[in-house]
Amino acid sequence: MENLQNTDLKFFLDRKTEQYNTPDFIPNDPISIPHRYTKKQDKEIMGFFAAIFAWGQRKTIINKCKELGERMGDSPYCFIMNHKDIDLKKLLGFKHRTFNDTDLLYCIDFMKRHYKQSESLEDAFFPREGMTVEAALNYFQTYFFSHPDAPHRTRKHIPSPKQKSACKRLNMYLRWMVRDDNCGVDLGLWKRAKTKDLICPLDLHVERTARKLGLMQRDKADWQAALELTENLKRLDANDPAKYDFALFGISIEEKCIIDKI
Repeated sequence: MENLQNTDLKFFLDRKTEQYNTPDFIPNDPISIPHRYTKKQDKEIMGFFAAIFAWGQRKTIINKCKELGERMGDSPYCFIMNHKDIDLKKLLGFKHRTFNDTDLLYCIDFMKRHYKQSESLEDAFFPREGMTVEAALNYFQTYFFSHPDAPHRTRKHIPSPKQKSACKRLNMYLRWMVRDDNCGVDLGLWKRAKTKDLICPLDLHVERTARKLGLMQRDKADWQAALELTENLKRLDANDPAKYDFALFGISIEEKCIIDKI
């Protein structure tokens, strides 16, 4: 596969993208969580948590998100904006892997402060037009932890390019929020960023397929590797490189036999 011409690779990955970028993809993926809601802010909030929780088995991620939603009465925006201190007790004891109730309570506090001055989380990432994704992720981390009482332990859940992190979960979140291709999977709620500027989320499944296909050479799966992969994908589709996340992820997790033969 490493020796395939771009036209052959494009044909192969386009077909795989079409195969996985359909509503059938939704039920077994964390993106099913924001799809459960109708209000824009609910989609943003639960999409954020679904992305941040996205490590480990997808079934477990989905179940933990459903649990969190239930703890907030399945109206996360209303809960965040109108809760009293006593209501926060409903969140105590929540845990997903290393994310615990300390992290959760700070996220709730941040979102309440943000939504008091803005109608959308888009402003938390893209406060102005023309920002690159790299600048947006760096801005978001600084903004997110701008409160003097921000817990240090929560920082590991909100990385940034300036720390050389691939920011795989946040890039996935931006893909959900920004892409709008009428296929029914990604939400396309945000308009300030452009689809062509998205960075492909670099999780273990995507990385494995990308290396097999010769789309990545960098040893470390860091921010530069995510940029390298995205630049190579732009050669296949300059207007929507992140769409190939569906193909690279789907091949790895659903078609291990193909990976073994590549």
